[in-house]
Order: sequence, then structure tokens, then C-alpha cells
Amino acid sequence: MPTIIMGKLASKIDGSIRGKAMTFLQRLGTDDTTPGLHVEPIQHCADPRVRTGRVDEFWRAVMFRLDGNGETHYVIHGIWPHDDAIAVAQRVRLKVNPINGLPQIDEITTSPVAPPVAPPPTVAPSVAPLFVRLGHDRNDLVDTLGLPDDVADQALAAADEDAVLDLAQRHEGWLGTILVDLAAGDTVEAIVARMQLEKTDPTGDADADVLQSLKRPAAALQYAFIDDQDELRRVIENGDFGAWRIFLHPDQRRYVDRSYNGPFRLSGGAGTGKTVVLVHRARALARRDSDARIVLTTFTTNLAEALGDGLTQLDPQVPQTRALGQPGVHVTGVDALAAAVLRGAGSGLASAIRDVLGEQRSAPLARTSGTRWREIIESTGTTLPNELANETFLATEYAHVVLPHKVHDEAAYLRVRRPGRGVALDRARRSAVWALIAAYRAQSRIDGSLDFTEAAAVAAAYLVTQTDRPADHVLVDEGQDLSPTQWQLLRALVDEHPDDLFIAEDSHQRIYGTRAVLGRYGVAIVGRSQRLTLNYRTTAQNLHFAMGILDGGEYVDLEEEPDETGYRSARTGPAPTVEFVESLAGELQAVVRHVRAWLDDGVALDTVAVLVQDRFHRDRVATALTEHGIDARAVDRDRPPVGRVPVLTMHRAKGTEFSKVVLVIGKPSPAELARLASLDPSERSDAELRARSLRYVAATRARDELVVVSRK
Repeated sequence: MPTIIMGKLASKIDGSIRGKAMTFLQRLGTDDTTPGLHVEPIQHCADPRVRTGRVDEFWRAVMFRLDGNGETHYVIHGIWPHDDAIAVAQRVRLKVNPINGLPQIDEITTSPVAPPVAPPPTVAPSVAPLFVRLGHDRNDLVDTLGLPDDVADQALAAADEDAVLDLAQRHEGWLGTILVDLAAGDTVEAIVARMQLEKTDPTGDADADVLQSLKRPAAALQYAFIDDQDELRRVIENGDFGAWRIFLHPDQRRYVDRSYNGPFRLSGGAGTGKTVVLVHRARALARRDSDARIVLTTFTTNLAEALGDGLTQLDPQVPQTRALGQPGVHVTGVDALAAAVLRGAGSGLASAIRDVLGEQRSAPLARTSGTRWREIIESTGTTLPNELANETFLATEYAHVVLPHKVHDEAAYLRVRRPGRGVALDRARRSAVWALIAAYRAQSRIDGSLDFTEAAAVAAAYLVTQTDRPADHVLVDEGQDLSPTQWQLLRALVDEHPDDLFIAEDSHQRIYGTRAVLGRYGVAIVGRSQRLTLNYRTTAQNLHFAMGILDGGEYVDLEEEPDETGYRSARTGPAPTVEFVESLAGELQAVVRHVRAWLDDGVALDTVAVLVQDRFHRDRVATALTEHGIDARAVDRDRPPVGRVPVLTMHRAKGTEFSKVVLVIGKPSPAELARLASLDPSERSDAELRARSLRYVAATRARDELVVVSRK
């Protein structure tokens, strides 16, 4: 059976022929001599290995047949109408780049053609081209990195970063990625190391040499070996929208496959592929050991469902288990993990509760009301000022100080250290805070409940007493949003050994809780930390707008180090449109107008989304769209619908992506302004930082086009 190697260009198949393309490629992968495929060589072609195949009466596939190592492989270059396919087949040639050892397709012209003229510079003539200003010279580009002569010349003539991005977008795979990295100011040496570029000597077997080049890490940016028919179907059905999930950058690939001697942390901005790495790593671990118990988890249920969907999309053959502790991949939210541990604790639950809370309770499996802190403040007299007597401060103090340190009484609270809290408390204020905490615990004891942070703490306390932990590997997405007791739970799920914890996080996307520091809760990274910088989802223009939202904020990662930005995109597109409106009515009119314009241009409904700040605005926008004849739906806990325009809150949009997005930024409500005013300055600063992060998350949901509607 021939092996199919799918090129990234070939994955961008017109939707009208995807079914026929799938049938053709399946038959080709089964038996390339099957009647009707018409796999034929082309006369007067630049590469004797080129073949065309019949997809239907009108469409033809262009591919290269390689017979290295005693096996037949077909590298699928693309699908074109018959006459175009013949023309493409005659001029393309697949070879190994002699400088960097990567696969390269050249287009050979039959007659001399003048080189393309570089566009006029968009900056003043006195300003040197970008690569000259960055210190890149032609020898570096051609003789060290292996860029083709014509591409190197065009890059050296590019006036600015936008011109380089335009050039990069015309070249798929490693070539475009190198151009983006150079434009971002990376050194040639750094690119060589990251892309693992190296010159290889020919073996005398040209087909075998090309096959070896296709297996190089950087080749995975452009080519994917298709292991089976199901994987082939997924590549075809996903098309370009899912291509970045299939064609991995060498940076991503190394984090998928490498083993680490303890917990590892992978950081990176929105769209840099952290979640893709996690899903691929879950599959790799499951393939490596079929008995491995793998937990893939994150902060919310919706994000956990997206992780499960992503794993199924990548490989339906990976077993996903419903129960914690069984072989396979258990995909779930972190609160559901805590609940599962508590349900299975049996008689050990009582001692775990005593360890955490210092008191006896009878199997409290219910969750405490989210309004409990407010009720306690309103019903209990306190001498605390308003900036301390509020649910934000008290809930955070409880989750970050009291529970992780297993504080049982006032005496212990008076002694406990409070690192990172920012709000100083003297003895009198500590006593007043403890009085409210004691009242909170008393009420929860009466109604037999634990809040989510308590449940995680109790589950962790139970697990540390067990000789057999329920997981062999724990993979964590969106780690920046987890609380201290949730980190204690995840640490307790798995014994300390190589590849125990793998954590993906981005401090710029922290939109829920107050930041935590891993080292304080038993998760020792000790140098095992790396960062992704290339954005695969968002255009450079949209990314620039989103990063501008973060300007002026001070972001700290899970290791208590200042977090950097410096992200770059390999894609380009139109600049975001920003429209200011005077009222809610104007806001709704603008949303309808922009969505209608996209749909009138033939954009699919479910590739357009509207993101708003709260449920009130979500429901109003969904109603306005529907009243104007646009099939829209307000999305809450369910998945975004197929064939309808989804309207989501910015929080709910986490983990999603759409081709086109309208982002609605309204004014804070009077109640929200009053809440912020009541906070201590450090708590207020953190809340404002999370608000920035929320808008950043929302803006980075747009792949291609972003419209921002803002209230004056």
C-alpha cells in the first residue's frame, strides 16, 4: 500500500470537491494501480517523478511518486482543473535543499522571465530596507539558511515588516517561517538551531534522500505523513482552517515528543499552539504506553470539552476514558477532577476534611453557593474597611493563604505568611478577617457543602495519603487561571517522576483568578520552562491590535517572572476596523451591519462570531441579529452551533476561533464601577489587569478579520 504524504497546499481543497478528493486519495493509498485513478507520468516535465491522477472529469491531482526504501510514497502537491494541473505538473520539481536539508519545490520556467520587481518602499527613501537595518546579508540568507536566490533578493528589498510578511505568506512551510523569524529580529544562528537545519550529503538514491528530508522536524511545517484512512479524512475535512493543528513547527514537535525529568512549563501567547502541543502530546503518550493513565485538564468545562474534541479530531483511535484512574486519556475540567476524587475517597474523606479544615464533616459533596461570602459580610458585623470587607478580597485570601496552608484557627492565621497578597494586615485586621472566615466555614458546615477551592484542597489531602495515585501523566492547559489548591490537587494526582506534569500557560490570558506561583504549591519547574512565540492563528494586523491592549500592564508568569510579549504572526490581512458608537441602539446597528456585509460576501455563518462583555449584551445582540434575518444563537455552556452565527461572552469565547469576529466593547456598568472602587488598590489593579487580558483573549479569537465596536 502506498503511503500518502499530504502537502499543506494540497490540504486547501475547495469544499465542492472534498468528497471526490477524499475518495481519490483513499483509493490511491490502497492501491495506486486501481482502474480509474489514471496515475500517469507527464511528458516534457521538469521532474520525472511527477504524476497526475484523475479526481473526476474536470479535476486532477498533481503529486510526486517516490520509491525510496523499497516502498512507494506519493507527495500530494495539489488539485487543479485538468489543463492547469498539466501545466503545474510540467514545471514543478521536488528536491532536497542543498543548504538546509529540507524538501523544496521549485517551479521551472521554459523561457527566461524577468525577476519580479520589488514594490516601491512604503517608507522614506532615506530609510534602508528592513533586513539591512536588522543586519541580515545575502550570504546568511542563501548560504546558511538555504533561501532561494529570488526569495532572498525580494526579502532584502522589502522596506518593512509588512512587506516581508506579504512575501512570507506566498511561501508555505519552512521558507515562510524563516522569513517571519528574520523580520522579527531573530539571529541566523537562532533560526538554524530552532529549525534544526543542517546540510546533508546525497546518498546516490534521490528518492530516499527526499523521503529523509520529508521526515526532518522543519518539514512538518509543510508535509504530513498520513498513517491511515481516518487521518487522511481529517486532513481533507479540516482544510486550511485546521492546517495549523496538523502541520507542526519544529518547536512544537520537540515539546510533543521530548521527555522531561519532572514538571515542564510551556508558555506562549494566544494562537501560538500551546493547546495543539498538549493534544499531540496526549496522543504521543498514549501511543507510547497503552496502559498509561493520562489526565488532560483545564480550568473550565467548556475548555475541557474543546480539548476532548481536539483530541478526537486529531486521532479518534486514542482511547478517551470517562473514569479517572483508567488507562487512556481522561479529559475533564479541574473541578470535575476534584469531585471525582471526593466521590471515590470513601472512609478516607473524613480524615482529609479534618486535615484541611480542622473539623469533622459528613461527606459534603454539594458545592457552596457563589453568593456565600456576600451573605456572610452582610449578616456579620465587622470592623474591616470596605476594601477588605468584600467578597473579592476574602475569597482570594481564603483560597491563596488559608486553604493551601491548612489553617484551622485564628492562632494559626495570625502566624501564617501571606506571600504575594499585596495587602498588609496587622494583628487586629487579621483577627477581623478570621472572624468572617470562621462564619463562612460555620455556615458551610450547616448546609453540608464545600466550595470549589475547598474541594480541591480536600481531594489533594486525600490523594497524598494514597500509595497508588490515579494518573501517570497530567497535562494542564490554561494553567494561569488555576488556584493554589487546584495546583495542589494536580500535583497530588501523579507521583513525582519523569513526564509527570506538563503545563501550558499564558499570563496575558489570566481572566479568572488571582495569579499563583507554582513553586509554593509543590510544583518545581527548576529550569524546565520554554516559550512559543510564533502565532499560527491570527494575522499580524490583528495580533498587533491585540498586543496593544496589553501595553502598560505588568504581567508575571507562574514562576513569578515578568512575562514577555514579542509574538509574531506568519499571516497577514486587513487592519482591524474600529467603530465608535453613542448608544446601545447604535451598537446593535453596527453589529448587524458588519455581520450582514460578511454574509453577503458569501462567508459561512458559523465562521463569523460576535463577542460581548456579558450575558445581557449577548442576548440583546442575538435577538437583534435574528430580527434582521440573520440566523444567530446565543451560546452559553453548549458548543458554538453549526450553520448559525454564534454570539458569546468574551469569557465563553476562550478556546474558540473564528474567521471573522465583531468584538463589542461596552462601558462598565455602574455596579461594576462601584465594585472596583470598593477594592484595595492592589486588588483593583489586578482586576483591571484581568479586564485587559479578557479583551486581549477576545481580540485573538479572530483569524482573518476583526471589527471592534466600542461605546464612547
